[in-house]
Amino acid sequence: MRYIFVLLVMTATLFSAHTTQERWKKGEVFSAYLQRNGISLSLLKTISSEDLQYLAEIQAGEQFRELREDGKLLQALIPVGEEMQIHLFKDMDGEKFHFDIIPIVCRHLSDSVTFVVEKGLSEDINRWTRNPRLGYLLKKYYGKSVNFRTLKKGDRVSFLYTQRSRLGKPYGSANIKASLIQTRGKNKFIFADEGGIFYDDTHKDIAYIVKKRIKTEHGKPFARPLRKMRITSKFTYKRWHPILKRYRPHLGVDFGGRKGTPIYATHAGKVIYSGWMSGYGKVIKIAHSGGFVSLYAHQSRLAAKKGKYVKRGEMIGFVGNTGRSTGPHLHFGLYKNSKAVDPMQYVQKKALSQKRIEVKKITKHKIVEIVGAKENKIFLLKSIGRDATAFRWITYTNLYDRINDRSQHEKQDNKF
Repeated sequence: MRYIFVLLVMTATLFSAHTTQERWKKGEVFSAYLQRNGISLSLLKTISSEDLQYLAEIQAGEQFRELREDGKLLQALIPVGEEMQIHLFKDMDGEKFHFDIIPIVCRHLSDSVTFVVEKGLSEDINRWTRNPRLGYLLKKYYGKSVNFRTLKKGDRVSFLYTQRSRLGKPYGSANIKASLIQTRGKNKFIFADEGGIFYDDTHKDIAYIVKKRIKTEHGKPFARPLRKMRITSKFTYKRWHPILKRYRPHLGVDFGGRKGTPIYATHAGKVIYSGWMSGYGKVIKIAHSGGFVSLYAHQSRLAAKKGKYVKRGEMIGFVGNTGRSTGPHLHFGLYKNSKAVDPMQYVQKKALSQKRIEVKKITKHKIVEIVGAKENKIFLLKSIGRDATAFRWITYTNLYDRINDRSQHEKQDNKF
């Protein structure tokens, strides 16, 4: 499979190379990383314009893995978000390096933790699970309903959580599903809904707006770029590209439409680009206040020149099929402070301005049961009186290391 660290395995076997886990240096750009490792900057010319933009997604302090032999870099896996990673690797029979973006494949683990407090919540969770972030999450989600400083020896804790695992260690954020703390003779529950919001009961009271009126003109939400929006491809960090035949992030939303359908500016601003852009064909980019930039790609004809100021809802071009495209459509991208965001979180939902918007609204309430909360409550009540038990990450990691030598350790990247 192309997404396994195959070359790393073969190289480690032949040359006794070793892997290390590093952290991306603050302020370091990808070109500086290449130079630091003696890699020619000509590699950058082989990277497509679409892939080049993902280099800016590497976060300072991000953990990544390297394979080295005699101090020289042979390969590297550098995460770009929690779904995809840069694969930098050297030819087996030459000095040439190659670049690719591949998915990060992890194992998903579910566990229930039950223990009696002896020292403190964080100390005891770390002692039982070797996953200290779980203690931080519990304190965060319980909020003010539990004063963790007053927990005393003999209090009981039981909770359910899921965690992704990679190379035998926790990867990414844990998700707590439900929790019970018995303290001072009382049961304190929390339950997570599908959106990751926590409640102290098995149901939630949802308020929804019946009417609302926006008074501030400057606070208008983003308008539709097309009069009729038919989504054909959503915003995602992991999408199978229909032309490239490989996984790629899709940092925008595609709207299907006939060739020649008018395209409208989603908000007032200045046209900062109007012309051809590799892969995107004919493109218009508009800079808005609040650090936003909107992008309209694959147009058949452009109707706004660079430097022009356009109004919200003003026509700027027409739907087309230029650039790398399988059919007539509009690729609509939205960026905030140079970082791609999901346009559908803003179109007709969020205002452009960061200022306070005055809203008059009439609200109603409805009670909604949290999926699985009743079953989790029963499970926690049964578990809270049992002997202490937890998935031991340190044991899991040690076992993983024992049954996998250095080469096999990397070979299992597609499983763990």
